Amino acid sequence: MLLRHIVLFAFKPATSAPQIDKAIQAFRALPGQISDITAFEYGENVSPEPLNDGLSHAFTLSFFSAEARDRYLGHPAHVAFIEQVNPLLAKAVIVDYWAA
Repeated sequence: MLLRHIVLFAFKPATSAPQIDKAIQAFRALPGQISDITAFEYGENVSPEPLNDGLSHAFTLSFFSAEARDRYLGHPAHVAFIEQVNPLLAKAVIVDYWAA
């Protein structure tokens, strides 16, 4: 089984498209910096349902163990990414689950 780490972002209205692109590129770079990430995918919300509560970008990271996820959380590259992206965010939602 894989541990899925789901990250959802709502950017502040004043955040520019280039700032959002830079944040996404920084997130996309993490798998190359953190070997514990087994898989990574992302996308922008395209649901026709008006239920996203302002969340516009979704990221899914997979890990083989909770320990691997925990190493990712404390990894300096991840910590630096969080420091970079937090000022741009209106909201972040994170959910982890074991894929069945």
